[in-house]
Amino acid sequence: MIFIKDALILEKQARGDSTYLDNINAEVRMTEIPAKYYLLDTNILLHEPLAFLNFEEHHVIIPMVVLEELDNIKDRHKDVSREARLAIRSLEDALKAATPEQILAGVPLNRMQGAHHAQGTLAIYPDYQLKQQDAVLNLKENDHRIIQSALALQALHQHTKVVLVTKDINMRLKAKGAGVNYVEDYRTDQLIDDIRFLSKGFVEIDGDFWQSVGEVTSVQQGRETFHEIDRKVLPHVFRNQYLIDDSEHFAAKVVAYDTDRVRLQDLGFERMMSYRAWGIHPKNIYQAMALNALLDPHIDLVILTGPAGSGKTLLALAAALELVVEQGTYEKIIVTRNTPEIAESIGYLPGTEEEKMAPWLAAITDSLEVLHKHDESMEASMNYIMNKANIQFKSLNFMRGRSIQNAIVILDESQNLTASQLKTLLTRCGTGTKIVCTGNLAQIDSYYLTAVTSGLTYIVERFKDYPGSATINLNGVVRSSLAQYAEENL
Repeated sequence: MIFIKDALILEKQARGDSTYLDNINAEVRMTEIPAKYYLLDTNILLHEPLAFLNFEEHHVIIPMVVLEELDNIKDRHKDVSREARLAIRSLEDALKAATPEQILAGVPLNRMQGAHHAQGTLAIYPDYQLKQQDAVLNLKENDHRIIQSALALQALHQHTKVVLVTKDINMRLKAKGAGVNYVEDYRTDQLIDDIRFLSKGFVEIDGDFWQSVGEVTSVQQGRETFHEIDRKVLPHVFRNQYLIDDSEHFAAKVVAYDTDRVRLQDLGFERMMSYRAWGIHPKNIYQAMALNALLDPHIDLVILTGPAGSGKTLLALAAALELVVEQGTYEKIIVTRNTPEIAESIGYLPGTEEEKMAPWLAAITDSLEVLHKHDESMEASMNYIMNKANIQFKSLNFMRGRSIQNAIVILDESQNLTASQLKTLLTRCGTGTKIVCTGNLAQIDSYYLTAVTSGLTYIVERFKDYPGSATINLNGVVRSSLAQYAEENL
């Protein structure tokens, strides 16, 4: 790569190797193309270990300090340690056949096997050679070494775009302040640019829906009624998307569609509002749609989004108890969530895995108290139900390698997970398993995630037309008038 040309020339001149100089000059001429240089921060490889393969014809640069950080992380008892090990192995696969000079100059990525389209190069940048230039960037800090690397490359390639890629918002600000011209977030797994465009899982139609429908074909199948209408009435639909209108009579769900027709299951507004799960009735039509999806045996993945106090966790737990205890459809309930970064390791807490996870799953125990607060002995009822429904609290860190059968999995606070972490859990689900992901995209605790880059947003978009999934955005706060006012005004 051009950015180490000077260093290599000086080294070979000292050895008197003129043939090597000819090879370097030929390589430089070949690489003088408008391809950009992308310098990756450590968190990019932790977010997606194979991220360096997603830059097409452009050149990817990994600073040496990034390798040091990956090495420090790989042996920690954290969920990201696996990503660190995978990133190290992937980088080794890409560079293992190269000489030190080639690694500095850039190794073509098209030699690496696998399903990718990378045509650029991968290089390691020797940032340890950088000299302290000013008092603003203290090179004893790793972030500053990465920023200084970007500045050095930017000065060397004044006519080529050099981009620092990081998911750390504060680092992006510092890099801009230090003079890095191009700083970007990693957006390969970002499916939407604005959270307002995220699928809600339903369509609210102004006025009376049937007034906008011309020809309709209806058929009765047992207790259910299905309608087929022209696709032009609903040009942008997906399976298991709900439809409601202003009449408070019509409610339906899209069960199938093709280029000409859309098939709807008539659910009925009043019928949906009469749903019941473990003594819980829906307080609005959005909760009714959520209960319909939660109780549907044909839907394996239910995604519940919405503000705090909209009933996501309570509905998920009530439906799970109904399906396990009353209907016997599943054998157990597994409840999990990610632990905050400052407490990813749960080894210091006393007790079993369930007892260690209890502080992070207080929302579940709070919901159990709500469901049994009118019992004669609430504590006895809760203990009985915990055993009867076989409710297990599990750490997300220990879900890898498992195969979960005949269970309902409730993943709470899933807005704090990346797409790869959610993939880890979803691929654990075996035969007869239903998973419920709940989350509030306005309450993301991760330093590296935003509403549009959250794994929850990613799976909402990826699964919105999957026949075995349904998404419901629970509009409205039903917890209390205080909670609703806080949600709307703070």
